[in-house]
Amino acid sequence: MIKPKNLLCAAVLLTLPAFASQALAGDVSFSRGYTFEERDGKSIYENVCQGCHMADAKGATGAGRYPALAENPRLAGKMYPAILVLKGQGAMPVFGDVMDDEQIANVVNYVRSQFGNAYTDKLTPAEIAALRPPKKP
Repeated sequence: MIKPKNLLCAAVLLTLPAFASQALAGDVSFSRGYTFEERDGKSIYENVCQGCHMADAKGATGAGRYPALAENPRLAGKMYPAILVLKGQGAMPVFGDVMDDEQIANVVNYVRSQFGNAYTDKLTPAEIAALRPPKKP
């Protein structure tokens, strides 16, 4: 006889590959219509990003792998983090649907100038807008 506890474990194990494949394919996203109210980079980081990347931006490993943003040489090129925030990648959600160009520029500029990062070239909302696909008529 199969115990209910074992049946539950089997059901969870069978559904994990579907969720994992969505995350790896970059299919992690927010429902349409949701937006963030925060406007400045610090508030956006504290209310949106630090849940995964941690308050000190040193990242975490556990239920997933959340890369460190602190002292990260990959942030030297401002377009790299801009594209990741805008379009997502792997388990990184797509924020382009829930943040406007100014919010994305603000949070990228904040992370690039904090946590041991000292990149001073600022990303502009216009540069984010240029990364977005053309709007459909």
